[in-house]
Amino acid sequence: MLVDSTHLPISLVRCTGQKCDSNGQPIQPNSPPPPVSEKDPDDWGPYGNQLRFETAEFIFQEAEMSASKIDKLLYLWGGSSNGGQPPFSDHNELYETIDATKLGDVRWDTFGLRYSGERPTDNVPPWMDEVYEYWFRDPSTLVENMFSNTEFDGEIDYAPYRDFTADDKRRYQNFMSGDWAWSQADIIAQDPSTHGSTFVPIILGSDKTTVSVATGQNDYWPVYISIGNIHNNVRRAHRNGVELLAFLAIPKAAKKYTDDPTFRRFKKQLFHAAMSRILSPLKSGMTVPRVMKCPDGHFRRAIFGIGPYIADYPEQVLVSGIVQNWCGRCVASPDNLDAGGPPRTAQLMRALIEELQAGTAWDEWGVDVNVVPFTEDFPRADICQLLAPDILHQLVKGGFKDHLVEWVAGAKERMMDIDRRTAIPRAAEIP
Repeated sequence: MLVDSTHLPISLVRCTGQKCDSNGQPIQPNSPPPPVSEKDPDDWGPYGNQLRFETAEFIFQEAEMSASKIDKLLYLWGGSSNGGQPPFSDHNELYETIDATKLGDVRWDTFGLRYSGERPTDNVPPWMDEVYEYWFRDPSTLVENMFSNTEFDGEIDYAPYRDFTADDKRRYQNFMSGDWAWSQADIIAQDPSTHGSTFVPIILGSDKTTVSVATGQNDYWPVYISIGNIHNNVRRAHRNGVELLAFLAIPKAAKKYTDDPTFRRFKKQLFHAAMSRILSPLKSGMTVPRVMKCPDGHFRRAIFGIGPYIADYPEQVLVSGIVQNWCGRCVASPDNLDAGGPPRTAQLMRALIEELQAGTAWDEWGVDVNVVPFTEDFPRADICQLLAPDILHQLVKGGFKDHLVEWVAGAKERMMDIDRRTAIPRAAEIP
């Protein structure tokens, strides 16, 4: 029978999630949270006053006027003897004001990447000239919003811990109860300036599902972000515990180029370059604590860190820079996975790339020397140790569906063969 969890003291870890003020200075543990500031009722944001706001709301949301009709309305307004100066000069000013409105959600931004390697002197493949568009939201703001969500109060952990049952057996439930969070906090604590901070693991996931967009019929695949501090039940309930971070481009080319080694290599490198750029706003917060407001109303100093990456096996191959059919977590040969092998680490991958020829690294170690994982741009991040098991495809589908269904489908023939092999002949049949 399980009893209430016992949290071991974490003074050795030192990432204790200590409360602080808005300037990052420690406060007493029993101090009340600072009062919530109320918004000024006369604050109309970029609109300036109530008339401009209500005019914009009517024109844009209720009447849904075209640009030409907006200009005509504002012209008549300004020419009226009683109207006076119109709230906006034309539709452009109206649109710019609406675009400047601060939304509750994090705004989307975009950037483009293109091929910059060697090019043939003639007959340049079209994919080399293509600009691949990426849409993303600031991960730093997404994490701060998630971490300050008051709905998570009481369902969030500010420090790693170890959980035990009444008979002193280790119990794993929420993310921060695991060994990885504990070990990461130990590494972070080697810098005395981080003592008392809160470790915030950044959980990433992607699912390469083609999405058709009305304009241009572009294809993307989504990337999601979460934090390891919130409890599992919150994340499963989708209470803003998982956010859409980005849409990645899917480079395409004419059929004659799809198997071109240069194009295949470019697609891999493009993914890692994009992920590195998208996650770059988090990098400074991985070494220097960042003061953030928490669900309980207090401030804490937070240290970010790249956490598990959740993806199916084909994407794990892309993310980790390994060869198809090899394991991203160890160096076991794909011909004999049961034999196992030592752990695959970023340090080992770097050494293999430096010491071995490309063909040897590919054939004997399952390493693609042309791919540098995006995690190499971030401190303490080892993608080989961050890959989460693909339970759906590797266990459920691979172990149960494919293997078991195939076995059951041939069960009748197998049983008949077993009967033939084990049948005991009647006495009359024995010579």
